[in-house]
Amino acid sequence: MTVGRIVAVASGKGGVGKTWFSITLAHALARQGQRVLLFDADLGLANVDIQLGLTPKQDLGVVVAGRATMAEATLHHVGGGFDIVAGRSGSGALSALEPAALERVLIALGQEALRYDAVLLDLGAGIDRSVRRMSAWADTLLVVATDEPTSLTDAYAVLKLHAADRPDGDARVVVNLAATRAAGERTFATLQRACTTFLGRSPRLAGVIRRDDRVRDAIRRQTLMLTRHPASPAAADVEAAASSLLAA
Repeated sequence: MTVGRIVAVASGKGGVGKTWFSITLAHALARQGQRVLLFDADLGLANVDIQLGLTPKQDLGVVVAGRATMAEATLHHVGGGFDIVAGRSGSGALSALEPAALERVLIALGQEALRYDAVLLDLGAGIDRSVRRMSAWADTLLVVATDEPTSLTDAYAVLKLHAADRPDGDARVVVNLAATRAAGERTFATLQRACTTFLGRSPRLAGVIRRDDRVRDAIRRQTLMLTRHPASPAAADVEAAASSLLAA
């Protein structure tokens, strides 16, 4: 992985485990020696801090308002070994961020990225303007999907827009909540066929994360999955996805 690599995590549809995956991927990369910044880029319904049980003194809102720098709004998660810029949950002002303001945020984030090996953007669900812009801005786009038809349809929509915005972009798919690895690979194959047929583009598989009841336990207890259940199937799968990301 090159220094300052920007990795956006999108989903199209909410409720597929995108934020949990972003947090756990950040932790997995940190455990593999990477300097990682997790940026909560869900501009309307940010919840990285909630999942981790954090109460940040500064968040993205004060950066946008010009009352703090990106570095000043960054907090370190001691247990996870990675840094976080929290969003502001339920902020209509951020969800309707003007294009010029968004560009200023991206410039500041790009400068901060030079201090890290990887910056993970936990994007909002859907395909609104800001999500589309940040997806195209990133070096790599990871689209999280499940085997539900609505999730696959929405994931395809994200990949379609990314193909239009970044024809040569690096887009990959993460299948979450898979019954087995083989089932996850079949889900990916369905989505890949649609992209190949209609977009002339074949995204790569970034990882299959198996369904694991211990994920819910970790989220409920606001604890990192790799800390609370390090030997669980889902933990192993995210660590494998982190290794795959580092390899290419």
